[in-house]
Amino acid sequence: MPTTRVAVCQYAIDIDDPAGTLKRLRASVAEAAEAEPQVIVLPELCTSGYVFHDIAEAQSRAEPVDGPTVQLFRELSFKHHAIVVGGFCERSDGDRPFNSAAVVENGEVLVVYRKTHLWGTEKLIFTAGDEPAPVVNTSVGKIAVMICYDAEFPEMVGSVARRGAQLVLAPSNWPALKLPPPPGERAPEVVKAQAFAAVNRVFTVVADRIGSERGVDWIGGSVICNVWGYPMAGPANGDALVLWADLDLNQAFTKAVGVQNNSFEDRRPELY
Repeated sequence: MPTTRVAVCQYAIDIDDPAGTLKRLRASVAEAAEAEPQVIVLPELCTSGYVFHDIAEAQSRAEPVDGPTVQLFRELSFKHHAIVVGGFCERSDGDRPFNSAAVVENGEVLVVYRKTHLWGTEKLIFTAGDEPAPVVNTSVGKIAVMICYDAEFPEMVGSVARRGAQLVLAPSNWPALKLPPPPGERAPEVVKAQAFAAVNRVFTVVADRIGSERGVDWIGGSVICNVWGYPMAGPANGDALVLWADLDLNQAFTKAVGVQNNSFEDRRPELY
């Protein structure tokens, strides 16, 4: 069966060093492009950084959909003949920006999604989106996009899977907890990505970031999960790197989990 090569770029983002951040983004994509992937996934807020002091600073970094970051996605999409998915700080008509992600193919913006579940101080900075996570038709199949904390809600991943998504992409900035996982254990966010892939029989890809930013550290746990929930690449260990894997996206159309069981047909939502 034909496969789709998906690459994840994990690099250091620094809100106080936008030029360095952009340089590292380009270098990471160039490294990913050596594997000739059909899909390249970048982190959440991949050019602006995450730890804004206040709304005013976020507004100063916010861009329209035709601004520099999405134009960069368009450029990279053309150059590397790949679908590019990444997060950016989107200008709004209101007093707060959106935490958004764009899906770009052949230089065309297919969809822009606005994060609906805001984490921590994001609630003080951003306006939450009010549209469901989209499922987009692309040249490789049906792709869903959501952002970081969104993907920790089983209803979110279940919803896009039931709408036909084969590949769930989650640009993320996973902040590290002050209490690290016990020896040999994975971060809960990685465990959730694996679990929701297995529960919904859908490929799940998380592009995380690294780099201390204004006192916040990050997990750096990018991962590519197959429909059984097993990592096909990663989880990453907090270093700058590129992950890639070849995925048979048609496997996501099969929801059988045994001879007599089906992860969708066995649902009894009237009881939940």
